[in-house]
Amino acid sequence: QDKGTTMTEFWLISAPGEKTCQQTWEKLHAATTKHNNLSTNSKFNIPDLKVGTLDVLVGLSDELAKLDAFVESVVKKVAQYMADVLEDSKDKVQENLLANGGKVLLEQQWQTEHKFYSSSLDTVPFLFIFKGVNQIDNDLKARASAYNNLKGNLQNLERKNAGSLLTRSLADIVKKEDFVLDSEYLVTLLVIVPKLNYNDWVKQYETLAEMVVPRSSNVLFEDQDSYLCNVTLFRKAVDDFKHKAREYKFMVRDFQYNEEEMKADKEEMNRLSTDKKKQFGPLVRWLKVNFSEAFIAWIHVKALRVFVESVLRYGLPVNFQAMLLQPNKKTMKKLREVLYELYKHLDSSAAAIIDAPMDIPGLNLSQQEYYPYVYYKIDCNLLEFK
Repeated sequence: QDKGTTMTEFWLISAPGEKTCQQTWEKLHAATTKHNNLSTNSKFNIPDLKVGTLDVLVGLSDELAKLDAFVESVVKKVAQYMADVLEDSKDKVQENLLANGGKVLLEQQWQTEHKFYSSSLDTVPFLFIFKGVNQIDNDLKARASAYNNLKGNLQNLERKNAGSLLTRSLADIVKKEDFVLDSEYLVTLLVIVPKLNYNDWVKQYETLAEMVVPRSSNVLFEDQDSYLCNVTLFRKAVDDFKHKAREYKFMVRDFQYNEEEMKADKEEMNRLSTDKKKQFGPLVRWLKVNFSEAFIAWIHVKALRVFVESVLRYGLPVNFQAMLLQPNKKTMKKLREVLYELYKHLDSSAAAIIDAPMDIPGLNLSQQEYYPYVYYKIDCNLLEFK
């Protein structure tokens, strides 16, 4: 998708039916395409719902606003977690979640699934949506917690096996033959020698204490700055040796060669790594499916809001056309102007509101921008994670 011209943002609007709703649709379509395609439009047909009293509708309007915020937060959480799980391939989040910036998803799901509706506009669809999305939210918490735990434990082990020779685990570097084992008198130490001081080490190590075995030191490993060397000496000379080595900046690492422990560490790492791989596929699938579920629920909430708001604004009998617009990024301001010209007659106070400085006493815009037509934004840009 060309990010330059289209945005993954949709405007769900509604206007009263003129002679017919088809006419309302044609008028909008003509107006937005006359000026170089200001938006890509499609009809958004909302099933006829039984309408209760005005009081009920006003109450529903408030409930729906809360439900909308909740469902949107869950949609975002699932998308964000998908980005976390995909780690290095964050750029794949969008394609994993939204085909064509959500347009396909929006239209297909909407046309095929009015599954959240009972014919009457009461609390049934609300409960149904809330319960479903709440379940997704709870499942996500549980799954994320289990997967993050696994990931955290694995990262801790990986951290132990990385970093500088001064701190990292040496278990995967050293071999049995690097040590004198099971001797009553002799012991092998591991020493970190800065590369700059290596010549000093070669010259000095045999004389740093009494009873160092001559020519017993080899370089076992190196990182950017240091060599890991072994050296064998008599046990009783160890303290002396450590003390003297420090003066030359040679660091004796505290290390006991223990095959069992090393094996256990390796096995633990393999187990965690295998577990993580095993969980990854099913988790990504779960996220895709439940993102889609939550997203569909979100669109249904928007549709219910359009319905309630349209009846409150345009009155009965129910007669309005809902339309889905995907604005062209470069001409959004122009699109707003065209819509305003088309619909300003719907609301005599609209002109005053548009032209007035922000605050009008007694007018509660409830954080929603005010337009003379019913308008809700579906912002899929919220789901882009870089």
